[in-house]
Amino acid sequence: MTTDTTPYSGPRMPAGGTPPGGPNPPAEPDPEAGAVAGESLTRDAWRRLKQNRAAMVSLILLIVIATVCVLGPLVLPWGLAEVDWNAFTAPPSLEGGHFLGTDANGRDLLTRTLYGGRVSLSVALVASFVSLVIGVLYGAISGYVGGRLDNLMMRFVDIMYSLPFMFLVILLMVVFGRNIFLIYAAIGAVEWLDMARIVRGQTLSLKRREFVEAAHALGVKDSKIVTRHLIPNAIGPVIVYVTLTVPKVILLESFLSFLGLGVQEPLTSWGVLISEGTDTMQGAPWMLLVPSIFLAVTLFCLNFLGDGLRDALDPKTR
Repeated sequence: MTTDTTPYSGPRMPAGGTPPGGPNPPAEPDPEAGAVAGESLTRDAWRRLKQNRAAMVSLILLIVIATVCVLGPLVLPWGLAEVDWNAFTAPPSLEGGHFLGTDANGRDLLTRTLYGGRVSLSVALVASFVSLVIGVLYGAISGYVGGRLDNLMMRFVDIMYSLPFMFLVILLMVVFGRNIFLIYAAIGAVEWLDMARIVRGQTLSLKRREFVEAAHALGVKDSKIVTRHLIPNAIGPVIVYVTLTVPKVILLESFLSFLGLGVQEPLTSWGVLISEGTDTMQGAPWMLLVPSIFLAVTLFCLNFLGDGLRDALDPKTR
């Protein structure tokens, strides 16, 4: 039997038998273990959105389309209403400078398509934003308050539904005159009705949930409950409906322009160009294909981006 005679170089126990630092010495901090940092809702939503490849590709394409529509006419050699007297209904060609052809009046189709993208995208985004703000606030307040006020607010929505859309547009034109801002007001004044009903239904199903009752018990104000708890939890269906509203608004603007109540010459939009292309579809198919491709790609990107935003912003999917 051997005995280890190596001298002990560690701390000695005191005579009383208590180890250094007391009976339960504190644990030494691990320098390799980093602190867990909190993550905001915005950063978490952006991280989740970046994981959706289809949504990110759609976002990039939308940015490219918007950038080309804004900056493209500044570098193209032809103006919006400039006529090439030597090229009426000319097919796409690299020689004459009309890369996507001309229309029946000799105007460059690429230039008019980019200018039309400015109008269509601006009308769609502004009108959708107006319907989003008004509809979400109106529906959330109506569903949260309930009772007689809810009935009164919903009857007002029913009255607005009963008014013909064309009658409302003509009435606004008589009062305010014909301009592009009228389109924003007319479409925004109608599209928020569906949004209000959707948000009201979501609010009615959420206001009896446990987190709302807990907020009531903590003394949170009703305005904070609506804006901080109910609206964020109803954001999923709202985002999906907004992505459906944008193409619907583009089609409404096209319908108004086709009837002569929307965009007027020399301005144009994708809807106007498509309606003009249908008249010459057999002899000059590029007049229909060019704006249709721009519109179709934009609508596809909006749908994919809407699905990605729904998955990223909906608290139920986390």
